[in-house]
Amino acid sequence: MPEGHSIHRIALQFRHNFVGHRIAASSPQGRFADGAAQIDGKVLITSVAVGKHLFLEFEEDKILRVHLGLYGAWDFAGEISADATIASSGGRMGQTNQRGTFLDQYGEAQPLDFGSSIGAPRRLRMAEQEKQTELDTFPPPPVGAVRVRLLTETAVADLRGPTACEVIDPQQAAAVIAKLGPDPLVHTGPEAEEAFVRKVRKTTKPIGLLLMDQSVVSGIGNVYRAELLFRARLDPHTPGREVPEELVRQLWRDWAHLLEIGVRTGQMMTKDELSEEEWARAMADQQERHYVYKRHGLPSPRGEGNVVIEDMGGRNLYWAPGWQSRPGS
Repeated sequence: MPEGHSIHRIALQFRHNFVGHRIAASSPQGRFADGAAQIDGKVLITSVAVGKHLFLEFEEDKILRVHLGLYGAWDFAGEISADATIASSGGRMGQTNQRGTFLDQYGEAQPLDFGSSIGAPRRLRMAEQEKQTELDTFPPPPVGAVRVRLLTETAVADLRGPTACEVIDPQQAAAVIAKLGPDPLVHTGPEAEEAFVRKVRKTTKPIGLLLMDQSVVSGIGNVYRAELLFRARLDPHTPGREVPEELVRQLWRDWAHLLEIGVRTGQMMTKDELSEEEWARAMADQQERHYVYKRHGLPSPRGEGNVVIEDMGGRNLYWAPGWQSRPGS
């Protein structure tokens, strides 16, 4: 499932190339015809990500809410902003988390500056199971089961396979957001950290479950959960109320740090202090980007023993018992 950094990057793509434009909305597969009709012909005003939810606000208080879930993704074509990560994934945004970015191939030795353009607009065709190619005709025909197509005079975005895709009003959007935990890129004040600390330290649920609970904190999925706990040297089974307050604050600040890197680079880079050569290798290879995620059976990068895999809440949990411990043990 896409994690928070992917959704923020998608929101950036819409801000760069769609906001301010009048949108022709349609549902090529027909399943979203009524919803598309509500936003068809309206100007896109804002594009906002909160955790794993994308909110595209149109004129007349119409908001398209999208949650990609396990199988959803956006494909872009036309004059779109394409950095090395988007290009190397064939333009598929949302299901590209673990594909490598070959920086040398695209002439990019360093990650992009967060908050600036995610690449100069290029007239490209980028779609599922296709390589990046120059676009001969515009708009290109839909490929596959496209739930909704958003089209401007220069760019097109096709959505496939989302868990949620609906047109709602601002009050309904506010109700969705109210149920979510804080997102460090949206809720930047000290109140967000305090809310996270309160929610973690009031319960006996294990911290490994709390980090995946979107009502506690927004955007964290399986990869970031495993890596955050490893970086904190924290046993995933530790009850929330037993995690020292300062360590809970450290988790929040580290999540903000890793999320910013993920949005800036397009990859879930969770290793620090890499040389330029190590950085390039890690950007291209998932195994070089992470300490424990999908490294079960291999020696732990720290401490003794191997990385293990187990089930926690119906999801695979990766951790290193020889390094991660329960506070006070």
